[in-house]
Amino acid sequence: MLYKQLFAVASILPLISGAKHQRRANSTSTNATLAAEGILSNGLVDLGDWADAYAQAEAFVAGLTNSEKISIITGGDVASANWTALQFKDGGQGPQGYDWTTGWGESSALGMTWDKAAIGRQFSAVALEFYQKGFQVANAPTSQPLGRTPWGGRLVEALGADPYLNGIAFGLGAKAFSDVGVIPGGKHFLLNEQETNRSASGGMGGGGGGFGGGSPPGAGNMTLAARDTSTTESAPYSSNADDKTIHETYLWTFYDAVKNGLGGVMCAMTKVNGTLSCENADLLNTLLKTELGFPGLVFPDVNGQSSAYGSADAGLDYGSSSYWSNDTLVAGIANGSFSQARLDDMVIRNSIGYFKVNLNNGSQPALAGSSDFVDTMGNHSVIVRENGAASLVLLKNTNNALPLVKPRSMALFGSGAGPVMAGPNYVFSVTGAPSTYDGHLAGGSGSGQTSFPYLYTPNSVLTQRAAADHTMIRWILNNTYAASSSSTFNGLSGGTAISQSVTSYATSAEVCLVFINAFSGEGADRTELKNDEQDALVNSVAAECNNTMVVINTVGARLVDQWIENDNITAVVYGGLLGQESGNSIVDVLYGDVNPSGRLPYTIAKNESDYNVEICYTYNCNFTEGNYIDYRYFDKYNVTPRYEFGYGLSYTEFTYGNLTVNTNTTALSSIYPTGVLTVGGKADLWDEVMTVSLSISNTGSVDGNEVAQLYVAYPDVADQPLRQLRGFEKVLIATGAQEPVTFSLRRRDLSYWDVVAQEWALARGTYTFSVGASSRDLRVFGTATVS
Repeated sequence: MLYKQLFAVASILPLISGAKHQRRANSTSTNATLAAEGILSNGLVDLGDWADAYAQAEAFVAGLTNSEKISIITGGDVASANWTALQFKDGGQGPQGYDWTTGWGESSALGMTWDKAAIGRQFSAVALEFYQKGFQVANAPTSQPLGRTPWGGRLVEALGADPYLNGIAFGLGAKAFSDVGVIPGGKHFLLNEQETNRSASGGMGGGGGGFGGGSPPGAGNMTLAARDTSTTESAPYSSNADDKTIHETYLWTFYDAVKNGLGGVMCAMTKVNGTLSCENADLLNTLLKTELGFPGLVFPDVNGQSSAYGSADAGLDYGSSSYWSNDTLVAGIANGSFSQARLDDMVIRNSIGYFKVNLNNGSQPALAGSSDFVDTMGNHSVIVRENGAASLVLLKNTNNALPLVKPRSMALFGSGAGPVMAGPNYVFSVTGAPSTYDGHLAGGSGSGQTSFPYLYTPNSVLTQRAAADHTMIRWILNNTYAASSSSTFNGLSGGTAISQSVTSYATSAEVCLVFINAFSGEGADRTELKNDEQDALVNSVAAECNNTMVVINTVGARLVDQWIENDNITAVVYGGLLGQESGNSIVDVLYGDVNPSGRLPYTIAKNESDYNVEICYTYNCNFTEGNYIDYRYFDKYNVTPRYEFGYGLSYTEFTYGNLTVNTNTTALSSIYPTGVLTVGGKADLWDEVMTVSLSISNTGSVDGNEVAQLYVAYPDVADQPLRQLRGFEKVLIATGAQEPVTFSLRRRDLSYWDVVAQEWALARGTYTFSVGASSRDLRVFGTATVS
């Protein structure tokens, strides 16, 4: 049951300040002050491969006047220093709004590949397009919203609901952008989990927050309080979470990104624990800059800054000249409201990423206009098509209905199969829009909008395939088409005299394909996780066709229980928004040119009420569920999903061999990390402390990729979920062959956040390791004891 209880802010204060989940006891004021005055210049962080960039930035800043420094932190040029203001641009799908760029699949679809090489390859190609268009900072990649609630509108831009999966992908993205020569500006920091009431003015930008809930099933019905929208025009809502939740779920992903070269961080427009994210010293100075050793710049989302000295002292490095005017900051230095050390630190942070990615080598092309003919597409269509196919999840395949082999006749149903009336490029807004899209959905909206040069739809590609195979093909590209006729015919014959109706087409086709979608994005949260009109179409087709297949393109979890158990529905292919090659990617899987290997990065429930967190409509959004979101909630309270996290079928079968665990006892000798603070946290958090190994065999008839998933159960003292993902490897295995798989576990992967010690700790006791094909399809097991 979904328990919909709205809490007053007072209800979360004991959770935040209590002994079990106490806030940072002594670190906040001390570390915030150190960071504000220049943690980099104080030498508190071992900068590693950032050291040369820091030296260059420090020398650069030493030659500037205060007026020139203020110009840099407010986005201005400094001609005397040969400094041109950094150019920022959205988003994870390439330079938004630009012609002659690739129409990339959304990051949420990329996350469904569970393929580290594919993730790195796509982000590298996206970064190259930013570089070639003349941008220095990409507002990408996007880690959060993480997926606290499936109703969150911007999940289409993010990378999955599990911190480990999301963090690995986020880190790969940061590395790819940095290696290419573009500063990655990861977002949104932090607890940015919904669009509703995200800012006072309702402007475009980041998200945050959510709805408090986490009561177990069977606890009794709770009443939904009246929705309080009175704060919408006065202030953004506040995401209120305790220290353990922040570290183990939401901050986790930024460790990976900072370690891998994240040079910029976009703070959200919302509040965290009552303070604006972009003016929250506990978030920016203590967590990000001190605990994670982040050396780069923090820049605000829209409406994220509301003060001059408060925002600067809290850790914001790039902002508006309306707050940071020359007169204001110079006067602040004179009267002690601001410090020279902090101003210098801000400019260093604005320039260090520029030197780190070698933008000072003079080779980057000049900034191009959005309609200038600067063709950055290269061979990127190949990557889009491959990654799109690799991301598709086969949910159902009764009696091997797929792959298709030259069917005699085929009928397509639903507006999702074909193009919109005018497209594919236009202003793509979800505000006030329906929850489905009247056309083939292949790109997002807002900061996640795709700039399409073209779009292959399933209808166009299937028509080409049908022509080659001599398949009779018909279509009704409408969800509610009601034309009918009393005439009869056989096997889709009859030429131009054929009756055009859902019933007649479905009755006579050997294969019926129904295309449905779910639409959302920046600017509005989702209002439904299923759709009556689309589900009625599926049931109508299935009532007449005993080989009905459903293809779904969705921005997040899309429920299927309205028809999934119908015996006439033989196959379901489930995917995200796949970009310009979407139709090709889908058909590649339908016909078996690609063996499906995508896996769910979140849980598909049986009912909307099975999810424990909904959208928050009050000023205070209390994360009372703690770390228990998505599969971790379903596991804790034994809620049966329709399709669990990590699920996905293949056209072949895999067998798992025995599991072995090897332990580095020296690396495990201390409870707390003892290494120096580096970029990415204490150095030994990244040490390999265990390896888990096994072999996997392909016992089926075709080659295929298996996604082996490692889940870890911790000793009770760690107070962790029942099991958590701590490794995944996608491995191609030829039919009849066997391949080894090894998971490397870092110290941080086995650690929990000790709220008393304010440190990552290794619990003493027995760890249980499970490897399988999903979070609930676990095949082999092993244990190791840390003593």
